Amino acid sequence: MQPELSTSRLLLRPFHISDAAEVQRLAGAREVAATTAGIPHPYPDGAAEIWFKTQEEERQEGTALVYAVCLKSSGVLLGAIGLKIDRESRHAEMGYWIGVPYWGHGYCTEAAEALLQQAFHGLELERVFARHFKLNPASGRVMEKLGMRCEGCLRRHYFKWGDYIDLVIYGILRSEWIERRQQAGNKRESL
Repeated sequence: MQPELSTSRLLLRPFHISDAAEVQRLAGAREVAATTAGIPHPYPDGAAEIWFKTQEEERQEGTALVYAVCLKSSGVLLGAIGLKIDRESRHAEMGYWIGVPYWGHGYCTEAAEALLQQAFHGLELERVFARHFKLNPASGRVMEKLGMRCEGCLRRHYFKWGDYIDLVIYGILRSEWIERRQQAGNKRESL
């Protein structure tokens, strides 16, 4: 059973088959596909349902945990966030996308904070890392807000739509996450 995660504004829940049309609409936007390695454009009919099935299989194997990011107040689907888990090494790669109408509201950072909590507290992982296309600095800013550190750039690493793209890697260790949480708690107490 995949636990739901909650923040002040968001509910992170498993995807339902009824989400397929909205996933196709949101993820199918060219702006979203342009910033991700795995989302095709145009987004084909039936692809969301296949993705949901793959997610469930990976969740059962313990190799992935993927959430629908929804507004808590209305249930509106905003995007997706998840972890690809390597149990042996106790690390995971975090990936996410948010639909264009919901960009610029801090939803991705808020969802990612909840997912890091689950990664380090619930799953007891040692490390979480994430990658972003260099041409998508907004994603890098999300990673920085999470306390992740830039660990390097893989130059001309990914080929998409006829062009080579640099891939920037960020990571955070469990000890860094714990320290960051303690510092945030100390700041709140001093106010």
